[in-house]
Amino acid sequence: MHTEIQSQSSSQAAAEVLLRIARSLHRSAYSDSLSVALPVLRRLRSTSTLTAVSLPELQRNRDIIQRKHILRMLAVEAGFTSWEDYRHALDRMSVDELTHYECVKGSLGYPNLWFSSYEEAQACANEQSGRALRFGKQALVTPH
Repeated sequence: MHTEIQSQSSSQAAAEVLLRIARSLHRSAYSDSLSVALPVLRRLRSTSTLTAVSLPELQRNRDIIQRKHILRMLAVEAGFTSWEDYRHALDRMSVDELTHYECVKGSLGYPNLWFSSYEEAQACANEQSGRALRFGKQALVTPH
């Protein structure tokens, strides 16, 4: 994912890249392959985007998933309370600041150290020459 993000034109807005990620995740949620759809469905539930339905029910009724749900999920994972707040923040962000989506795609290697807050992760990253990445309300440290 990071190479995908880095290969984008530097003049391209972070919001455009994020909307492309949302479109891809939306398609994945509708996939007939459970290994493709379930990770997105689980993320929708874990971010409290769609909580009124169980995971099996959501899998059977994927037609209720709209792009706005995916966008809210991405906003919550980035530490924002709503898509609207995140959208405003994206206007001030560069594409390079979207690095936390690397771990969403699973392109990072292991070991990754998880922390309950970004501040804790940043302190560890400073000590161990790693990189702290926000992931929802939590954070992780990856080796450089």
